[in-house]
Amino acid sequence: MATCDVCGNDYDKSFEIRTDAGTFTFDSFECAIHKLAPQCAHCGCRIVGHGVESDAQIYCCANCARHAGVTDVADRSASDQVVEALGRASAAGL
Repeated sequence: MATCDVCGNDYDKSFEIRTDAGTFTFDSFECAIHKLAPQCAHCGCRIVGHGVESDAQIYCCANCARHAGVTDVADRSASDQVVEALGRASAAGL
């Protein structure tokens, strides 16, 4: 059995993850996410997935990126991006 680096649980089904920063032992994906997943630069939540990157910052979604001042970002497909861009232009009075 091995001890989780996050919660200290000594668990028979623990696992290791190796990164450039070292080797870590966890008893659950929850603890692995807590330790290793990046945090959104706006809201601070852990990012489990791709996230949105801009200017060396990572955000959990386009909404948080926009709140942080990123203007060229969208969450969805190309057709939804057109609708979103039109909405932003309308809100800006353009």
